[in-house]
Amino acid sequence: MKISCLQENLAKGLSIVGRAVSTKSTLPVVSNVLLATEDSRLKLSATNLEVGITCWIGAKVDEEGAITVPARLFSDLVNSLPPEKVDMVLNTRTRSLNIHCGAFEANLKGIDAEEFPPIPKVGDVPTAQIKADELRQAINQVAFAAATDDTRPVLTGVLMTFDKDKVVLAAADGFRLAVRELQLSEATPERLEILVPARALLELSRILGDSEEPVQIMVTPNKSQVLFHMINVDLVSRLIDGTFPNYKQIIPTHWESRVVVNNGEFAKAVRIASFVARDAANVVKLQVTPGEDLTPGKVIVTATAAEVGDTLGGIDATVEGEGIQIAFNAKYVSDVLSVLDTPQVALELTTPSSPGVLKNIGKEDYIHVIMPMHTVR
Repeated sequence: MKISCLQENLAKGLSIVGRAVSTKSTLPVVSNVLLATEDSRLKLSATNLEVGITCWIGAKVDEEGAITVPARLFSDLVNSLPPEKVDMVLNTRTRSLNIHCGAFEANLKGIDAEEFPPIPKVGDVPTAQIKADELRQAINQVAFAAATDDTRPVLTGVLMTFDKDKVVLAAADGFRLAVRELQLSEATPERLEILVPARALLELSRILGDSEEPVQIMVTPNKSQVLFHMINVDLVSRLIDGTFPNYKQIIPTHWESRVVVNNGEFAKAVRIASFVARDAANVVKLQVTPGEDLTPGKVIVTATAAEVGDTLGGIDATVEGEGIQIAFNAKYVSDVLSVLDTPQVALELTTPSSPGVLKNIGKEDYIHVIMPMHTVR
């Protein structure tokens, strides 16, 4: 293998695939990154055996070849090189990669490319196609609500339901539920449900960045893996085997109190209360009071910790229905307020022991349900 490419392109490619490099595996080769020539380009691949990322960058290929080298060492080295042309030559006898850039030269010992786990290629016919910016936003609004521990593996995933010209993303951890609906570029041939690890989708969101190109989604016929294909990057993830709970059952169908507040003011009040709530199981209480005559309604946000003290903040609100007091986990409320993207948000409540629903005002494509916390009066 004898190739040349720009340092900035190589560094960018390594930063993309590097997030799939395994740091815990007993298999040494998955701590490496694969470098291979393909179609007059340089292909970079990394996998942790659950997620695989492949990136292609422009290169001058003088000799074909492939090798794997230690990912972290190679990435640190490339990032420290000057922004010039990088020449790489593989000595197949010693499995050593010579790297030359400006006044710098290095030799890295590698492992044969044949030992690198193959990253599956999914069929050529996409299951669906979604605009990159819309998919990124949907992932960021949903994936954080997935569980982070493996006691119930299905809850560590995001359910993606493709049906006609829509896809619905849903995630839940037993305490909260996030649901986002997206329009597809074209209708899908059949209804399909897949359970994608939330970690894989968060990596996809980072890769998408500010990209506006469409993302093609392809699923293997046996529904064991999914491929997200972009122009120069592929991300392949295993799918979680299991049945996601029927989340529609826990979405309240009516409300007794509906509160419309300024998102920024609400988020600030909850954040201030959370400082005290840290010492009281992260509980914040909301006291909702309807307005009278021409006076606006109020939401009083409080937190009390016996060992620390208390805090109280009030914000104006438009309140429909009855007054109510309810308690939530401060972090859960802050998390969802950070992804709601309209200036005004709605909080719909039924009883102090029933789930609360948070929504954007003027947009019907996102819903977030939070279970209340039970407090001793």
